[in-house]
Parts: sequence; C-alpha cells; structure tokens
Amino acid sequence: MFSFKIIKKDKNTRARLGILKTPHGIIHTPNIAIVATKGSIRGISFDLAKKFGGEIFMINTFHFFHNDRYKIVEKFGGLHKFLNINYPLMTDSGGFQVFSLGFGLEHGVGKVADIFPLEARNQNQSLDVARPKGKSLVKIYEEGVEFISPYDGKKLFLSPELSIKIQKILKADIIFAFDECTSPLSSYEYTKQAMKRTHRWALRCLEEFYKTRTYADYTRTNADKNNSPGFVTDTLPGFKPDKSGNYPGNSSERHPGKNIESLRESALDQIMFGIVQGGEYEDLRKESAQFINSLPFFGFGIGGSLGKSKKDIIKVLNWTIPLLDENKPRHLLGIGEIDDIFHSIEQGIDLFDCIIPTRWARHGTGFTYKGRINLKSSKYIADKKPIDPECKCNVCQKYSRAYICHLLKEKEIYGIILLTEHNVFWILNLFKEIRKALKNDQFQQLKKRLLKYW
Repeated sequence: MFSFKIIKKDKNTRARLGILKTPHGIIHTPNIAIVATKGSIRGISFDLAKKFGGEIFMINTFHFFHNDRYKIVEKFGGLHKFLNINYPLMTDSGGFQVFSLGFGLEHGVGKVADIFPLEARNQNQSLDVARPKGKSLVKIYEEGVEFISPYDGKKLFLSPELSIKIQKILKADIIFAFDECTSPLSSYEYTKQAMKRTHRWALRCLEEFYKTRTYADYTRTNADKNNSPGFVTDTLPGFKPDKSGNYPGNSSERHPGKNIESLRESALDQIMFGIVQGGEYEDLRKESAQFINSLPFFGFGIGGSLGKSKKDIIKVLNWTIPLLDENKPRHLLGIGEIDDIFHSIEQGIDLFDCIIPTRWARHGTGFTYKGRINLKSSKYIADKKPIDPECKCNVCQKYSRAYICHLLKEKEIYGIILLTEHNVFWILNLFKEIRKALKNDQFQQLKKRLLKYW
C-alpha cells in the first residue's frame, strides 16, 4: 500500500527522482507539501492546489490537539473525511510547537523567519526576520511537554504516546515522531540533551505506533492521578534514570528491533518518519542520523536548527544524508526558500514543507523567476505587466501588477487570494521544472538560471 522507489539519480549530485505511493495517491519527488496548518490552505482551496499540481499537504497536529478538535475528527473517521478530500496528507507531531512556543519565544527567533540568525538581510530573505523576545510557554520533561495554550492560557500536556495516538486518529498518510525542535541559539550541551531525549521519544513513538510494549514499559505506574504529569518534577515515577543517568529507551537499551519490524502489517494505513536532530553540530547530527536510521521508520525528517547562516544548511545535510538509508524518503522540515530548495535537493532531499507561498502572499510578496517582488510597493501601481511574465497561472494571464497592487493597498482580501493562487501555482510549477530537469540531466542549468536572481 505504501512504497518508495528511486527512479533516477543525478550523475553529479545526490539529487534523485522518486515515486512515493500512498493509499490516497502518488507523490513524485522532489516535491513540496503545501501547508494547511489548521485544515485549510490560507487563501486557496485544496482542489485548486491539487489542480496546480499539489500532491501532498501538511496539517499541524497541535492545532487539533489544544482544542480537542481531534475528537471531532475521530467521529468523521479521520482528516480525509473531515476535510472531504482524497489527497495524500501528512501531519507533524507537535514537535515544532515545542520550539515555537518555547525557545522560539524566549530567543526571539522563528523556524522560517530567523532560523539563520546571522544571515545578512537581502531582498529574497524571509519576512518577519526579527521577533520580539517573550516568555516561554513550554516546559520540557522526560515524560513529555507541558504547554500553556497561547489561545486560552490552559495547561496542556503532550507526550510522545499521545502525539502518536492523535495522529493515528487524524489518519494522515504520513505522520512524524514526536521530537524537540531545537533553537539556532541553543548551546551544544542543551542540543545534545534534547537530541538524546528525541531519541528516547522516537522509541516510545514506535511502540505506540505499532502497539507493542515488548521492550520497554513507559507506563505512568506511580504518577499522581490528580495532577497533570510533569508539572512539578523533571521526571515522573517510572521514568527514573539508572545509576549511569540513562532513562529507559537509550540507544543501547530496549531497541524495538525485529519485533516492531514484524508488526508493520498492522499499520498499513499510515507510515511514520523519524526525525534527525543535533542542531548545527557535526558529531550530534551524525549520531542522530545513525540512531534514527537504525529504527524501523519508513522515512526520515531532518529537523531542528540547521545552523546560524544559510551556508550551514549544506553542511548539516552533508553530514546527515550519507548516514541515512538511501532507499527511504527524506523530508526537510519547515524549509522552502528557493535557494534552500535547490541546495537541499542537491544534497538528496526528497520532500519539503513550508508556509512561505501563502504567508508571503498575505504580506504582498510574489514569486517570480527573477526573484521576489513586493506588490504593496507604489512602484507597481501603474505596472501593466503580470506578476511574473514567465508564469502560466490564471492570475498572470488575466491581471496586472497594477491591479494586484491596488487591491493590496486597499486591503481587499481578493488581492491576497489572487497572490496566493499565483504563489502556490508558481512553487508547484517550480518543482515540476526541477523534476523535469533531473530527468533530462539539466538540473544544474535550471539551478544556475534561478539562483542568479534568488
């Protein structure tokens, strides 16, 4: 029911063409999952995005967890029926919110906007580069993560087991293990600690996913039933370290191994990707890649901080990719700027997800083959050209930059809708061009032409 096949490898790089088959459709890789955070793509329908070439969509588990909305989805039989769509879906685990509501607030950085805090500004850099620092809404424990809801101030607790239970209820085709996404400003010591915890959580996610407790007993046997777990102490009874300071599920203990591998048949309606962490540190990235690769995940997500400048992303991927099974798909979490896409595909990345196409549209920014343009700028108010003269989307065939500029200046929602339609079409078409270029051995030529402006 699920399969991943590499159909061609680039002669000069690690780039490859592949086909990922799911029960709800085929995904041709390299590809990007259009983000539908709360179950909708902001400014455009799933059907239109699918018409443009969208083959998979990313939904955020946290936004169906904090309000118990996953319980409503369960009554419908999963997200596909709730959304009334029949396209491949993936859900993240809630691990990103561990960062965005934690160190993301405390350090004043964001995954997309400022994951590379030392990167010099340029015309094609993400919006919202600087964020005001705030107080963390997260406490991290061995058992899981306590959140203070940014919506109503309610205390929430998400464990690896609960994340997987919710994702199984949501029934996306591809789900992710629960992890701690680290900050680009985290120290080596903290990044190592978080990585080790992510590894232990990966084991617990697998056991929950495959419904076996053969190798480890993580039950809350002695937890105070009147209190939410982890609110008072760093660990719960049942999660005490041994004399060496190791918790149940360390890389050398209680490895799921063949017993979980043999249970694959029981979970054919979903597959799970494990997440490699380790921040910007070579030894940690390599250790994490080797550990996650040793587990029976269908594919891999590469997450967390990718360094303090864009140049670091290439180094991180160069350390990581060679240690992952080349026959499994690789997903670079939360990254999607044009230069990053090309450099990452070159390193062997198959899948991406990013909010940039829709977020930039809401800020008045459009994709073009000659870089991004800010259509809120008055210099476009009388410009008769389409957003991108090379683009074949309906918006570029019908409307001028002047009209889009006028709508945005007047704060008309239609301006955002049209710009979103263009950006989503443009990014999906770019991936079509990338796949065509790889097929025809012209990837480097396409990269050179695009990155001249990006």
